[in-house]
Parts: sequence; structure tokens; C-alpha cells
Amino acid sequence: MRESPIVFEGRRFRVERRAYAVRGISHHYDIIVHPGAAVILPVLDDGQLVLIRNYRVAVGEELIELPAGTLEPGEAPATCVVRELAEETGYRAGQVTPLVSFYSSPGILTERMHTFVATQLTPGPMELDAGEEIEVTTLTLAEVLSAVRAGRITDGKTILALLYYERFACERGRAR
Repeated sequence: MRESPIVFEGRRFRVERRAYAVRGISHHYDIIVHPGAAVILPVLDDGQLVLIRNYRVAVGEELIELPAGTLEPGEAPATCVVRELAEETGYRAGQVTPLVSFYSSPGILTERMHTFVATQLTPGPMELDAGEEIEVTTLTLAEVLSAVRAGRITDGKTILALLYYERFACERGRAR
């Protein structure tokens, strides 16, 4: 009897059972297939960073994170960035610049996260999705790095994007 390749299909992802041969022996892996996501590092004109406090049902906690969202079918990451920034923070960006792309958990998940720096921000109304509990906060880069060091920021995509930004983008002069 042959297994179905799709084990579960949800609104934002599906789980597939895939066969993969290692040294000639077939093994089955359950893989979460995800369309990818866009992460936004919003930088105000004064250099402060815009983050959100976001209640995450999966971990039962409010996390301090960078705004982010799942790509819609056929949507380019840069388009998703503009949409999610407005929805989750109310800010509109005059410029978005690619920062880094990475796989969030390649052992089980196909999700590739595309991170952008958003600048030339203008405030506007938030457009939260139903069920979202989000509060906008601003911090300096030094305050954010201190929060990462102290374990107050525990979201992986946020830690990666902030440290990459501080280490590489600021160093090159591409960003503040």
C-alpha cells in the first residue's frame, strides 16, 4: 500500500511524507511545506528600530519580534514586506532593501525567510488580521542588542536579522 504524499493540509502550510534514500536504503521524512515569509527591520529616521509585541499561541507567550508575514501564493517577498509592515505596525516604507535570506528550520521545514530593511517610514493606521494581538514599540539598536543578550528577545528570525544587521549592514554603511 502506497502512502499519500500529503499527510496534512492547513491554511498556511502542509505536511508531506517524502522518501529519501541514504546509502541505498529508503527513509521517510515528514516535511512541513511552507510558502516562505518576509521579515521587516523597520528603521526610523532617528535610527530607532520598530518592533512589535506579538502574542504567539504556539508558545503561549507574548514575544518581542520584528514584523513578518507569510508569502501569499505568487507574491514576491518585497511585496509581502510592504503589506506586512503596514498591517502590523501602521508604517509605510519609502524604501525597502534586502538584508538576508535564510531557512528557518531546514531539518523539518521548507520555509525560507527573506529579510528587508525598511526606511523612510511614515506612520499610518494598523490593519491587523482577525485574531492578532500586536503592540508596536521602538528601541535603539543598543537597547535591542541588550534585550537579545539578556534573553528578552527569543524569536529566532528577529535575533538573526538584528545581529546580521548590526554586524554586516551597519558595518558596510548600507544602513544605520
